[in-house]
Amino acid sequence: VRNELHFREISVKSSEKISAGFQRVIFAGPALDGFVSKGFDDHIKMFFPDDNGTPFSPPKVTRDGIVWQDGYRPPSRDYTPLFDEASNQLAIDFYIHQGGLASAWAVAARPGDSLVIGGPRGSMVIPEDYASQLYICDESGMPALRRRLESLKKINKINNITALITITDHAYKDYLSHLSDFNLEWFIQDDNRRDENIIRNRLRTLTLPKQDYFIWITGEGDDVLMINQYIEQQHAPDPELLRTVAYWHRKEKKKNH
Repeated sequence: VRNELHFREISVKSSEKISAGFQRVIFAGPALDGFVSKGFDDHIKMFFPDDNGTPFSPPKVTRDGIVWQDGYRPPSRDYTPLFDEASNQLAIDFYIHQGGLASAWAVAARPGDSLVIGGPRGSMVIPEDYASQLYICDESGMPALRRRLESLKKINKINNITALITITDHAYKDYLSHLSDFNLEWFIQDDNRRDENIIRNRLRTLTLPKQDYFIWITGEGDDVLMINQYIEQQHAPDPELLRTVAYWHRKEKKKNH
């Protein structure tokens, strides 16, 4: 689904730590009128103040493309929108980690603070009724996974849904504690002593169906590529039923979520 691109300056309503690893910032106000997000792993681009505090005005969308005012484009990150249409409020769950530009902003955010966002430019709407569903992610994909599982729970679609989640701290499990009806499998990884085969070894023991399934893989770029290649080699899945998205790249030391 393609959306008309809008840039909005939105204001913080509240900010709170909702789990050991996530800070939730809620935005509200008329700038969110008309906001649409139909896909569970949609992303919006969020523009953050730079270290110099350079003033920034939202770009303009013209027939010739996006026009950045004064030629200035501040640092940005992509995030999963958790939008409540009834209250016209947008929540963003920031994964808190050291050296994170966005997570540092989220922790310090106070009511009245503002940011510019753009998008979502488009949505991939995935049916919810596949008989078997497999989700693989790390902390960066947990907000999208949470959005998906909450949606599936509302329609009582719980059986034959497995999520393989790699985290660096046991405490981060609490972010999905209300979704324990699903088969959530956790893999604790120390960034300094990583086992690159940990998910692949688990996949060797999984029986993937021949039809009526959906597989979603997100996380660090190299990890996503490796897992995707393994699944393609071992199971030759239908490419329309396999969705892979790199949310961050380790060599850049930059996480999106």
